[in-house]
Amino acid sequence: QVQLVESGGGLVQPGGSLTLSCAASGIIFNIGEMAWYRQAPGKQRELVADITRGGTTNYADSVKGRFTISRDNTKNTVYLQMSSLKPEDTAVYLCYAVNRLNTRIAYWGQGTQVTVSS
Repeated sequence: QVQLVESGGGLVQPGGSLTLSCAASGIIFNIGEMAWYRQAPGKQRELVADITRGGTTNYADSVKGRFTISRDNTKNTVYLQMSSLKPEDTAVYLCYAVNRLNTRIAYWGQGTQVTVSS
């Protein structure tokens, strides 16, 4: 089993920056691709960015050029650096990981709230 714990959320003004972290624990050698999703009130959960074990990244069009996903496999942690934040980035951000031995098994964190407001 794998546990994911996010941190780093909070309140930030428009144009500001914030970095989220997600630490994995448990049977961590099973972890393959990791990702950040977000869910705003009344909206569907959406993929923000994902990253493979090798470091290949993918971003939603809405965050390209503003957000950067990275991972440290030695620390079993994935990061999301967010800059030029907009009010529409306000959401609960959730960490996600896939079991690399069985990609039908996925793990979710509890989420961390990001609020962009003046």
